[in-house]
Amino acid sequence: MRARMADIAKQAQVSEATVSRVINDRPGVSPETRQSVLTALDVLGYERPERLRKRSAGLVGLVVPELDNPIFPAFCQVIESTLAQQGYTPVLCSQSPGGVTEDEYVEMLLDRQVSGIVFVSGLSADTTADHARYQRLLDRPLPIVLVNGFAEGIEAPFVSCDDRLAGDLAVSHLVALGHQRIGMICGPHRFISTQRKLQGYRIAVKRELGIADPDLVSLTLFGVEGGEVAADRLLAKGVTGIVCGSDLMALGAIRAARRRGLRVPGDVSVIGFDDSPLIAFTDPPLTTLRQPVTAMAVAAVNSLVDEINGHGAPHSEYLFRPELVVRSSSAIAPARRTTPAAVTAGGPGSRG
Repeated sequence: MRARMADIAKQAQVSEATVSRVINDRPGVSPETRQSVLTALDVLGYERPERLRKRSAGLVGLVVPELDNPIFPAFCQVIESTLAQQGYTPVLCSQSPGGVTEDEYVEMLLDRQVSGIVFVSGLSADTTADHARYQRLLDRPLPIVLVNGFAEGIEAPFVSCDDRLAGDLAVSHLVALGHQRIGMICGPHRFISTQRKLQGYRIAVKRELGIADPDLVSLTLFGVEGGEVAADRLLAKGVTGIVCGSDLMALGAIRAARRRGLRVPGDVSVIGFDDSPLIAFTDPPLTTLRQPVTAMAVAAVNSLVDEINGHGAPHSEYLFRPELVVRSSSAIAPARRTTPAAVTAGGPGSRG
């Protein structure tokens, strides 16, 4: 019993005394810690005490990319808490470069007899990946929901942020500030989110500026470093506004601008995507397109629970509208700053 308690405590990252209190249903343990211990019991394959079994309707897998990008922990937090409120025990599976793959996590979850799986930005988002892996899960049958990973032909609920609209809103905001040379940086083209953001960007550039085929797109790896490299290419072409595929890429773009001796937003305006935690406190605070994380996560869980309970959630894509959050990384285009009065009048240029 002592060895088993030690295993559970290690898995849940708590003391053996805390494990004992949870197993014996004693007070003095927070709901979050209690849930961690119960999840550890389930993951390690131990049976819950009889008095605790009624509290769980089963395990649900949550498969996410690496947790370095703060938007993914934000999704995890809401999905996990919403699952717990509905009686399900979430099992978090986070990936890392060279680590456990999505398919390997799925096999582990199937061994644990999960009731369903939520995928956040999984392989379904990669248009070059084999999506038959999801059909095999549905054929078992196992309920699944895919967040920000729409793919044709998969008969399952999808929950996505409207990436096309995000690209459009970002360009429209910069055009309203007088920018004419607006570039876009994003991740590899094989991802559906990149393709959609580019569509929105190009539609808006053609509508607002009359440019049918803008030559100001730079695709790279996701992350700060990729954003810096891609932005440097666009800055060499004289852009005054940059639309980015993520907040981390936007931070890289700001770094690239400063390395060239440019001010943000005095010389270059930068717009991110996600509005991940702490982005409002960067230097400068980042203008971005906010994903409605809470609404999307709750919708994903509700759809999965409906599928588990046999109610049959619609097998279609729920598109959620991003919100433009204007902060201090975007301002009037440099060419439009003709007089000090334009700044002292309290317009957008007053943030530069």
